[in-house]
Amino acid sequence: MILRLILKRLFSLFFILIGISIIVFISVRLIPGDPAVAILGERVTPEALTQLREQLGLNKPWYIQYFSYISNVLKGDLGTSIVTNNSVSSEILRKFPATIELSFVSMFIAIVIGITAGILAAIYRNSWIDNLTMIGALTGVSMPIFWFGLILMLIFSASLNIFPFSGRLSITSELVPITNFYLIDTLITGRFYDFFDALKHIILPAFTLSTIPMAIIARMTRASMLEVLNKDYITIAYAKGVSKSTVILKHALKNALIPIITITGLQLGLLLSGAVITETVFAWNGLGSYVVSAVSTRDFPVIQSCALVFATTFVIINMFVDISYIIIDPRIRDNNK
Repeated sequence: MILRLILKRLFSLFFILIGISIIVFISVRLIPGDPAVAILGERVTPEALTQLREQLGLNKPWYIQYFSYISNVLKGDLGTSIVTNNSVSSEILRKFPATIELSFVSMFIAIVIGITAGILAAIYRNSWIDNLTMIGALTGVSMPIFWFGLILMLIFSASLNIFPFSGRLSITSELVPITNFYLIDTLITGRFYDFFDALKHIILPAFTLSTIPMAIIARMTRASMLEVLNKDYITIAYAKGVSKSTVILKHALKNALIPIITITGLQLGLLLSGAVITETVFAWNGLGSYVVSAVSTRDFPVIQSCALVFATTFVIINMFVDISYIIIDPRIRDNNK
């Protein structure tokens, strides 16, 4: 059952990525400006401009450029950056771990605080706890990420000097990355001082990035828990003398997990593909900031390849979410036999 679902998702993944690659390929070419002009400058001579465009293949029709690009992608070659002349694949492998690390820490914060707040709001419905939680959730969804990040930097970095302003490690660190996951690399190499330094650097951007998914998870948990708590089997469990904590955690939360897992999976996919603003504010050297610099220089191969990486990640996460349904709820497994 699970293997069939994985094969089905992988089969659809191919066509999804082809469709996304076409859309992105055409869209980036609608961005005002010429990559050749961005590289050579506004005062470039027509002869030099023509020569560079021919060298980069920008003088060919778009469909020929696309088929050349997608054929290389299918061979595992994501191309070469127009600006830096570096392999896009190697740059992505170097920068994507930073985005993954930031997103997973953010999601951990969002899950712990969001689910806890949602459960408490459902248990103490219409109380001050419920009202405070919903106000916080509404604020978290409505608040601009860049503004909240700057406020946190002003309070905890500039005023209290608790956390650093930006970056992933202090400039005095001599860490040589192995996996480019700094929290892992510092533990592998036994550099515990650098581990706590990396942890201090990630807290502010991770908390900033977690605000929206935290709010959404809290609201979804509350709504799902309220629906389950009104079921007859919950009343029967209380009548049998089962403790409140057991009823909440074992009976209610387990049956309320499906929508919570759905929204958590979607939010994780969005975090991985949407950490652009947070990475820019905190000078986090991840894939988001890499895309921003590529857009400003019209670096087509980088933009296209990063979009494919984000899309692939999002689809794979959703595949694991679907698999988790089958594991958690046997009824779904029985219906799909």
